[in-house]
Amino acid sequence: MKQKLIGPFTQLLPMTGITVNGAVKDEQLLVIENGGIIVENNIIIAIGQYKDLLKQIDIKDTLLEEVKGDSVCLPGFIDSHTHICFGGTRANDYAMRNAGKTYLEISKAGGGIWDTVTQTRKASILELEDGITKRANKHLKNGVTTIEVKSGYGLSVYEELKMLRAIKNVDNRIKADLISTCLAAHMHPKDYSGTASEYLEEISISLFPLLKEERLTTRIDAFIEEGAFTAEVIAPYFKKAKEMGFTITVHADQFSTGGSKVAVDFNAISADHLEASTAEEIEILAKSTVIATALPGASIGLGCAFTPARKILDAGGAIAIASDHNPGSAPMGDLLTQASILGTFQKLSNAEILSGITFRAAAALNLKDRGVLKSGLLADFSAFPTSNYKEILYQQGQLKPEMVWKNGAKIDF
Repeated sequence: MKQKLIGPFTQLLPMTGITVNGAVKDEQLLVIENGGIIVENNIIIAIGQYKDLLKQIDIKDTLLEEVKGDSVCLPGFIDSHTHICFGGTRANDYAMRNAGKTYLEISKAGGGIWDTVTQTRKASILELEDGITKRANKHLKNGVTTIEVKSGYGLSVYEELKMLRAIKNVDNRIKADLISTCLAAHMHPKDYSGTASEYLEEISISLFPLLKEERLTTRIDAFIEEGAFTAEVIAPYFKKAKEMGFTITVHADQFSTGGSKVAVDFNAISADHLEASTAEEIEILAKSTVIATALPGASIGLGCAFTPARKILDAGGAIAIASDHNPGSAPMGDLLTQASILGTFQKLSNAEILSGITFRAAAALNLKDRGVLKSGLLADFSAFPTSNYKEILYQQGQLKPEMVWKNGAKIDF
């Protein structure tokens, strides 16, 4: 790719100079007025004021990609926790839940996670790929350039492979980057006659080697919760995963505590949900290297408490923010809207929210090549049609990007 200079942006926020952990004030945000970005071969070469960059380039060997009108440039958003590979819908669950039905009542009526497992198993790999593609492209249009995608609605070796192969196939042909995660430990399959421990042992023996062989994922996740898997049962499973070189992440403290301690004990890269976390869990997370990931979409979808993001940040912890986009508890799938709402209820600064969906989300995926705009990193960014970056969160997700760049190339939608 020939070198090009993109700009000028009314404001450019590179999101540099902020630590992964701890509270952040808006005054810490670097805002470059009339900024520009030099890109070559998918990588950022330089950022700065547009007029200064013009002086640095050889005009004969550089393409000028002009940005007209008011625009605020931000790094590409990163959604570090989604379940966008699934079949069917759970609209009936949503209606019943809002009508006052309990989880058990919904499950007895044929709803719940097992309903999605049944519909996902019925779907062909091509049908799954079509769904992933549509949802991922919608994310990309909203400025989300990297999307984590979990399996977990297969719950057998064959069906988990189908899901992870579908994710890999879509990643190979769309513009956004998909980061796959194996969530075979989502729940104890209803059609599995053995114990939870026996199921997990079968998955670790039969599925883990195939994940390595086909390069389907480097990440293993599990749901630590009453009704799913206990800390004791999951320990051998995570131990096997770590021995094989997988990175660990955990669905933790959604309805009851215990999962965050598992995440810390196994040096997980992230602990996600945390709506039920108390002062004890907040303290152990803040003292660890685990990234705490808030999932406001689930809180909105279920009508329950939000992750105590303010307390975690004030304790010195790291907060990433992800959509949890899934057919059951978080069907909205709009990362920016959800992050804005979380900020309102948890009193997060603009800087903390934007950090949570850029470089702190990158840290939750162990990605070091994106999340901020600086020389040597991927040229993933978007431009919002406003002259003031504060408008983006103020409008609570209703102000969408008008331009998105992935690997330095502007996407045509």
